[in-house]
Amino acid sequence: MKKLLNKFLEYLTHQKNYSYHTLKSYREDIEQFIDFLKKKKISSFEKVDYYTFLEFLSFLKNENYSETTISRKVASIKSFFKFLTGRNFINSNPALLISSPKTPERLPEFLSVEEVEKILNIPAGKNWTSLRDKAILELLYSTGIRVGELVSLEIRDINFIEEIIKVRGKGKKERIVPVGKPALNALIDYIEKRPNKKEKKLFLNKYGKPLTERSVERIIEKYRKISGIDKKITPHTFRHSFATHMLDRGADLRTVQELLGHERITTTQIYTHLTVEKLKEFYNKTHPRAH
Repeated sequence: MKKLLNKFLEYLTHQKNYSYHTLKSYREDIEQFIDFLKKKKISSFEKVDYYTFLEFLSFLKNENYSETTISRKVASIKSFFKFLTGRNFINSNPALLISSPKTPERLPEFLSVEEVEKILNIPAGKNWTSLRDKAILELLYSTGIRVGELVSLEIRDINFIEEIIKVRGKGKKERIVPVGKPALNALIDYIEKRPNKKEKKLFLNKYGKPLTERSVERIIEKYRKISGIDKKITPHTFRHSFATHMLDRGADLRTVQELLGHERITTTQIYTHLTVEKLKEFYNKTHPRAH
């Protein structure tokens, strides 16, 4: 069973181009399911049926996993069984009958414009690492790209004349995203001083090697602490902030969908809840007959 899991992970890596963190979640979720099967004396995926999944769901609930976590684990296993049947490793897919538990809709955390400005203005040094950090923060907020897309950028992907970048997103799909002048200026300052001019990747670590997603997370946490902002801030927080601020200022939902690289507009619509809340707040404060 572990061999089939490894084949699935290879497929997600090479065909789907999933990030390290996504692959790690898939591995952990499916390994937990395999361990459960072993305890039930089930030695192959062919012997798994609908009732096996029900028992596994009951086990997860008894272990006090949240509905969000259970939903993710179910999605991982369903994807795995779809792969197994698609590649003829098993004859039928019992996971088709399983529905994920409904999860409470969680609005993404985002920064106010003032908070973004506060963080963006912190890196002020003239050494190349400070210039790099400034460029990273500016680019994340200016474009709303994912951290995986950020570390995949090459110098040739930046078009300073057209003020656009070419981004390689999920499934190796490419898209063009506009970039604001502050981010472009920060990039110019950084590129002029970056070491290892032969390296194709845009952002480098102190050893002149390509920067990792984890390194970007550490950089952002460093500036969060300096800023004194008391909320969790990740690279994705800048993406959420980008989308929310665009919609707040009247951007079309389809435009934001295109910029973010979302396949389905329903994924982008989560941000409309945030802007509706802001409208309601403004309405309640200003309309004479709101109360």
